[in-house]
Amino acid sequence: MSAIRLLVLGAVRQHGRAHGYQVRNDLEFWGAHEWSNAKPGSIYHALKQMAKQGLLVEHEVAPSTVGGPPRVEYEINDKGTEEFFTLLREALSSYEQKSDVLSAGIGFIVYLPRDEAVALLKQRITGLERWRSGVTEYYTPEDGPEQLGHIGEIMNMWVHTADSGAEWTRGLIERIEGGAYTFAGEGEPFVGVLAEDEPNPYATGPHPEDNR
Repeated sequence: MSAIRLLVLGAVRQHGRAHGYQVRNDLEFWGAHEWSNAKPGSIYHALKQMAKQGLLVEHEVAPSTVGGPPRVEYEINDKGTEEFFTLLREALSSYEQKSDVLSAGIGFIVYLPRDEAVALLKQRITGLERWRSGVTEYYTPEDGPEQLGHIGEIMNMWVHTADSGAEWTRGLIERIEGGAYTFAGEGEPFVGVLAEDEPNPYATGPHPEDNR
């Protein structure tokens, strides 16, 4: 699973309707260009591809006052919304996700009901524990990973990754169950988007497709 699809669908959904530069600006405000493949070219490509796939609807809007071709705004439809929630649930529940996919899932977690978010995160812990148990049962030498020399550090790294991932997830569950954040059905959740004229302190340089 690629993080870019979830990020772009989620960013469009937060606005209801947005042009490519707004999507890019939001994701750069999140720092997604640093921790995922959400670079400008990838964002614009994803918007066009998902429009072709019927997940987003394209709308041409009037050109800017300084001239140029009409800009394209994207709106998420029912099919795109269904895909967004499928990707979101997968991102939160699967222990196999890369960190950028999990990060994207956490960014949109409040669009789920609180109980469902907790249940998905508990699935992630179960998967991590099952994976750790299977690995250590079948692949750990009797005298420990060090018996394999420096190769044993691979085992140490993966076991540590599983343990730390489960510990972090338990902490998040505890915070959510303790009432942190506003989830779906509880009111208006926090939305990390910039106002139209608000400067982005984390923006990267201009891209040829910014005004399209």
